[in-house]
Amino acid sequence: MNTPAPEKKIELLSVVIPTRDEEGCIASTVEHLHIELRLCEVPHEIVVVDDGSTDRTWEILQELRARIPTLSPIQNLGLNGFGRAVATGLGVMKGDAVVIMMADESDDCRDVVRYWEKLNEGYDCVFGSRFIKGGGVIDYPKVKLFLNRLANWFLKVLFRIKLNDTTNAFKAYRKEVIDGCQPLIAPHFNITVEIPLKAIVRGYTWTTIPITWRNRRSGTAKLKIKEMGSRYLFICLYVWLEKYFSAGDYRRPEKAV
Repeated sequence: MNTPAPEKKIELLSVVIPTRDEEGCIASTVEHLHIELRLCEVPHEIVVVDDGSTDRTWEILQELRARIPTLSPIQNLGLNGFGRAVATGLGVMKGDAVVIMMADESDDCRDVVRYWEKLNEGYDCVFGSRFIKGGGVIDYPKVKLFLNRLANWFLKVLFRIKLNDTTNAFKAYRKEVIDGCQPLIAPHFNITVEIPLKAIVRGYTWTTIPITWRNRRSGTAKLKIKEMGSRYLFICLYVWLEKYFSAGDYRRPEKAV
């Protein structure tokens, strides 16, 4: 965590939502988000990336588009994967900042507004944590919770950072951070650690706010822990090697005063 610099205010906030087979909840996720951002007068666009759904998700998004003018649904027509869907959304977003959000209503729309407010204080990144004072989780499976805390402790030690919820996908970044973290190489859920760790290692300013998380109430979880362990480890070691052996080649350039 470091001190924010004076920055231009966010003119348009993009919210990127990767989705796959979420016909049971995608409509309410988008509608609730749009209402919250509109009521709080946050200029925004909602980019929903359909990552190869085989149910009615894409059809529902087309129906929503007719009545929500800020919704921009797109399809990932290449190889599927959570990380690839996120990268697709980041590649087409029009905003000067972005929030990456889950499609299953596990993330609180009110926290998106708080991210926007914090970015406007001058931070390059705002990371949410469910495990600091004011944050919380509802109906978190016990095995996943144990593995989550173990993985995040490992990242804290490995990178010597205070952030204790790195693996959480729900985070906010200025566009210059996304540009500065290229190329993004994680094709799956390991993108949730690639972007924040790269941003920290490359010298972007960041802060943490408490957020809340609720387990999905419909559909099935897409994250398969058994399949992801080695992929998370690969990305962590990739960024760790950059931190200690790249001689700062990828660090954020200093801004002229």
